Amino acid sequence: MAFRDVLEIEVIAGDGGEGSMSFFRAKYLPKGGPDGGHGGKGGSVLLRAVDNVASLDALVGKRKFRAESGRYGEGRLRQGADGADLVIDVPVGTTAFDVDTGRVIADLTEVGQVKVIAKGGSGGRGNSAFVSPTRQAPRFSELGTPGERRRIRLELRLIADVGLVGYPNAGKSSLLAALSRANPEIADYPFTTLAPILGVVTRGQDWGEQRFTLADIPGIIEGASEGKGLGLEFLRHISRTRLLVYVLDVSRDPVTELENLQSELRSYDPSLLESAALVVLNKIDLVEPDIVQMVTEELQDVGLPILAVSAQHGDNLETLRETLFDLLPSRELWAQSHALEEEPEVVRAQPLRVSLRIDTNRQGEQERTWDVEGGPFAERLTRLSRHLEDASEYLQNFFKREGLYSALKRAGAREGDTVNISGFQFEYFSDDKKQE
Repeated sequence: MAFRDVLEIEVIAGDGGEGSMSFFRAKYLPKGGPDGGHGGKGGSVLLRAVDNVASLDALVGKRKFRAESGRYGEGRLRQGADGADLVIDVPVGTTAFDVDTGRVIADLTEVGQVKVIAKGGSGGRGNSAFVSPTRQAPRFSELGTPGERRRIRLELRLIADVGLVGYPNAGKSSLLAALSRANPEIADYPFTTLAPILGVVTRGQDWGEQRFTLADIPGIIEGASEGKGLGLEFLRHISRTRLLVYVLDVSRDPVTELENLQSELRSYDPSLLESAALVVLNKIDLVEPDIVQMVTEELQDVGLPILAVSAQHGDNLETLRETLFDLLPSRELWAQSHALEEEPEVVRAQPLRVSLRIDTNRQGEQERTWDVEGGPFAERLTRLSRHLEDASEYLQNFFKREGLYSALKRAGAREGDTVNISGFQFEYFSDDKKQE
């Protein structure tokens, strides 16, 4: 199966349950009070970072993920059960983007980290919640609100401490195998590894008090930052490494190769060149020592530490191991400067706006309609849509309390005008007249 590090899915949170419209009934109490319970909350959709998933392959084949809806409320003030949350396990290092806005909504960099990416709807209130001194027997209840529905782009950015960067056949896979327990496929011809390969490098006794993960990052060819080869598919994994190791074949043209590698990284993300880095001249067994010395001197201007090794014969590998441990920045310092910032989801209340629309009917008469936008009115009408007639008095008081009548009056509404709120229509009356 091909390595998957990008996947687009749709997540649907559960709807809130409907509140109950109920009255208490007993043998000797035929006219009991309202006892409708509230609906349960809808389940949310969450991402959880785990360390036993190598890629997003486990999610392939299923594009919609739906949480459970809340249950209906019942009589005797029994609240409906909340819907179960849906937890989607993804590899640590996964970043979630909202497809429609491009906003970063989750950046999971630690095992066990959990993030809500779609919130469940709230449950509707039962009729017991609407009792007042003037409303002793409300015959209405609320519907629950729908859960969030959004398209999510999941990008796996490999969590590795050290990343080996180089062109095909530079010896990255051989170096990885020599330094760690990884067993990558190795060949003596130029090809690009089809998936990032991780190994663990240790030092100390009994397989190590100290260790770090080492990754062979594939896909770097000329034009990788422009999407050629596998470049864009795997360049993102480099951004998660604390230390970059440029692996150069000393028998080719290592100076030019390093310039080209850094140019590709700069084109993809200039900040990558600010990361801690090391240059490794590999395959020194193929050239004379004076060639190695000459190349080392030519690379001095780069300003990076340089080590010459032979992954094939093991030359200087122990020195390289110790150097990697010494150069590796602490996780805390790295996290402070490289963690992606999750953009806060700002919910701004829509200001109340009323606008007059005048239409002429078939009889030539003008019909005045006020379109209302903003405010909490559409949401409240939707939640009470099954009992609008029974809830009319409650809605009138709600409109007055929230300033709708005042706004219509200031705009010039007349007695008998139609008021339209998201398709719900009713006749306007003067609030002053109602109070007389």
